Amino acid sequence: MNDDYPPAVSRWRPSPGRLAQLLIGLWLFGTGEGLIVLAGLGNSPWTVLAQGVSVQTPLSIGAATILISAIVVAAWSLLREIPGLGTVLNAVLVGIAIDVTLEVFPSPTGAWRVVSLLGGIALVALASGLYLTTRLGPGPRDGLMTGMVRRTGRSFRVVRVTIELSALLIGALLGGTVGVGTIAFALLIGPGVHAMLHAFGHTSAEDL
Repeated sequence: MNDDYPPAVSRWRPSPGRLAQLLIGLWLFGTGEGLIVLAGLGNSPWTVLAQGVSVQTPLSIGAATILISAIVVAAWSLLREIPGLGTVLNAVLVGIAIDVTLEVFPSPTGAWRVVSLLGGIALVALASGLYLTTRLGPGPRDGLMTGMVRRTGRSFRVVRVTIELSALLIGALLGGTVGVGTIAFALLIGPGVHAMLHAFGHTSAEDL
């Protein structure tokens, strides 16, 4: 484990460099998710859920993302997971960045929709590498996953797939967009995040 990142206290007292890296990572994450939404080819599972909530309520997709994140954090806190500054900022900034992206960028047409989709996935992968390596607390979904693994004894793979599919199914039933983009995200995001973590010098989960 890297000694530059001591565990508990540093989750709330980052250096200026780590804080800047976290903020940039989270903003880019939301921007990437927004570009995927604009492509209109299918969203990532949790954005399908957020979009479904926005369809059924007056909330924007970004506001729905913030609400869902807050509910998830409250749930996994009951599982005795330890949050950090990154957890709180993740729950807020990603949703804001999604709404800003949807407001600022025009909806692409034709082949630009594919560019928007792939560019969004690439941004989410890059952003994940940036904010995960700050080690300032798990994001809402990550904390829910680790808490459920400890509570149920199931593998990380089984728990994460179950969580993602549940979000996707509920979101689709509420009216969220599911399509080829959803499949592309599922296939590409894992290798993309792995590549980014490796690029930042983190080759195993113990480094994070």
